[in-house]
Amino acid sequence: MDIKSRITFDPRQCGGRPCIRGMRIRVSDILDMLAEGVSQEQILADSPDLQQDDIKACLKFAADRVKIPRLAA
Repeated sequence: MDIKSRITFDPRQCGGRPCIRGMRIRVSDILDMLAEGVSQEQILADSPDLQQDDIKACLKFAADRVKIPRLAA
């Protein structure tokens, strides 16, 4: 599975926020845990449906989002 295809959007799920592989695990939740110092190993242990590539996909998604140029008014 391609890293980018692991991030899904469904307007009927989690308010349309980006999730991992159609599950109700939001990308923002994973990023918040990583920012708080939770290890990838602990995240994977706490969420057995997650895979290492899911965490990589969240990081790639975040990196791609900060590359989007925005015009300041």
